[in-house]
Amino acid sequence: MIQRPKGTSDILPETVANWHFVEDTAREILDRYRFFEMRTPIFESYDLFSRGVGETTDVVTKEMYVFEDKGGRRIALRPEGTAPIVRAYIENKLYGPEFVKPYKVYYMGPMFRYERPQGGRQRQFHQLGVEVFGGSDAWIDVETIAMAHDIFKAVGITDLKLVINSLGDTDCRLRYRKALIDYLTPYEEELSEDSRRRLHENPLRVLDSKEEADKRIVVDAPSILDYLSDESKARFEKVKKYLEALNIEYVIDPNMVRGLDYYQETIFEMMTEDPVFGAKTTVCGGGNYTGLVQELSDGKVDVSGFGFAVGMERLLLLMEAKNIQAPQTNPLNAFMVTIGEEAEEVAMPLMQQLRQQGFSVDQDVFGRKPKKQYKEADKREAELAITIGEEELKNKVATVKNLKTAHQETFPLNELRDNFAEIYRTMLVEGE
Repeated sequence: MIQRPKGTSDILPETVANWHFVEDTAREILDRYRFFEMRTPIFESYDLFSRGVGETTDVVTKEMYVFEDKGGRRIALRPEGTAPIVRAYIENKLYGPEFVKPYKVYYMGPMFRYERPQGGRQRQFHQLGVEVFGGSDAWIDVETIAMAHDIFKAVGITDLKLVINSLGDTDCRLRYRKALIDYLTPYEEELSEDSRRRLHENPLRVLDSKEEADKRIVVDAPSILDYLSDESKARFEKVKKYLEALNIEYVIDPNMVRGLDYYQETIFEMMTEDPVFGAKTTVCGGGNYTGLVQELSDGKVDVSGFGFAVGMERLLLLMEAKNIQAPQTNPLNAFMVTIGEEAEEVAMPLMQQLRQQGFSVDQDVFGRKPKKQYKEADKREAELAITIGEEELKNKVATVKNLKTAHQETFPLNELRDNFAEIYRTMLVEGE
């Protein structure tokens, strides 16, 4: 039997309501902050990610789905959302004077990474992400973090821990890179295989290693905060000051570096220790990536950037663990009970007319006896049952029943068709 590929999931109708709840809630909050949706292709040029994300990152070296298309082009399924948004920003000249500054966008959609499937992370996973272009002040950093905080609060998650750090500017990172290599080199033989490889390619990634031996070694590593320039120090102080002004609690982790090369200055993660994941887990992460627009535009456009991404599967798994369910909405307004073929012929156009008026209506399509049709209506939690049988056809009427209270009334078919909104309201009110 053909099965879904390893590391993918079927999102069934029974769980889609929670997805819609998160997406709709996020859209509402994003609108308040004046972010607008952008949609980019699921596949892009391999070079976009090798240049944008970093050739030495695990994402590019180990995890990307890469293939050659029929035109001989090297293509990658997108492993993250920022680089495609930056590419679209540059290609469509959204930095032009006619566009609002800062330029704020968000995206929702699937990403792809070939890694070991685990709780809350699949090989096809989904992200909600935001990007801000052209806001270089620390206030943009904090406003964007505050928006993430608002989204989590709105869906019922209030116990995430906000962790922040600063990676400084390019010069800061170069100075720190040298100091870190000098510190780690004496321990080279004790490092994990991946960390030995990273030591001279991308030593900051050693700080993010999950290997226990590596963790013990980096405990006493120099802190990047000691290598910040005066400008970067001042910016980070502002970030802390603004977070405190908004009453958003945070902790500083000088070893946090994030997994992508384009970050600098402020970075952050929102983490949970909920047992559903089995370990401390990041649900949302991001930061400043000033320099990425310049890199991908070959130096033609120099605009700052700040953003974050939420792992949707992780968020929904956390909501499930906390028994947070989407509010029940959009009930089945009416279920059509028909007795005989002639009744079905009358019911079909009536159903369509009610649907076109904005009501949800369904019916039994198996020709079952009325008792079973009523059971089906109850199973689907319909509010009303509209019955058309031999007696109703003779008198050109239909019987409308409130299935919660059993209160019922008879209405002419033409009145039901032309005035259903009032009949629906009356039946629900009078049936209470």
